[in-house]
Amino acid sequence: MIRALVVDDEPLSRASVVAELSRDPDLSLAGECSSGDEALAEIRQLHPDLVFLDVEMPECGGFDVLEMLGAEAPPAIVFVTAYDKYAIQAFEVGALDYVLKPFDSARFTVALARAKQRIAAHRAAPRPAERLAIKSIGGVTFVNIAEIDWIEASDYYSRLHAGGKTHLIRRSMADLEKDLHAHSFRRVHRSTIVNIERVRALALNDAGEYDVRLRDGSEHRVSRRHRRELQAALGEE
Repeated sequence: MIRALVVDDEPLSRASVVAELSRDPDLSLAGECSSGDEALAEIRQLHPDLVFLDVEMPECGGFDVLEMLGAEAPPAIVFVTAYDKYAIQAFEVGALDYVLKPFDSARFTVALARAKQRIAAHRAAPRPAERLAIKSIGGVTFVNIAEIDWIEASDYYSRLHAGGKTHLIRRSMADLEKDLHAHSFRRVHRSTIVNIERVRALALNDAGEYDVRLRDGSEHRVSRRHRRELQAALGEE
């Protein structure tokens, strides 16, 4: 059984999604949320397989929810919104699908089918890989995950920094964050992921914000949203 959570600040929109879910015998409703803050708490407590997430909500929208969840995000996220201008950004942050309001049953069924495939693959996934394959015109380069110091966003790519060398890989930060969470990698900023094993220090800067210093000599700003998770991972809290 697939457990689904519906997040939308509009009661009628939530009811529409719940009604569609009730028609599928493979799904059960884990809960409903009317705000992003509520969604964060429920996702962390309930661990749903699938979340239908509204993009625009007061104070904490769908993109904010995904950023704060990081690798804790459920296997399948389907954004639900009345605007198509967020489509590209939705896929960049790792969303599985994007459904426009008002949606019809046929379109919803397509989204559900994709979600079921993603969840099935997630449940059957083997143990985490020990290296990443980076394809280029000249062939394929393999980088040991344990040797990666940090990763930065680079448009539609991600740039790996390992042992003084850089490697460009065509994968999103959200995608890499999920895959590398088991290897002690943590997001410290919207555009930066660091290897916890390579952290040398966490210090306050002149602006009163935290910087994380790595063994390779690089320093990276830690956003407030990610500071607590980083401190917990480092055993500071």
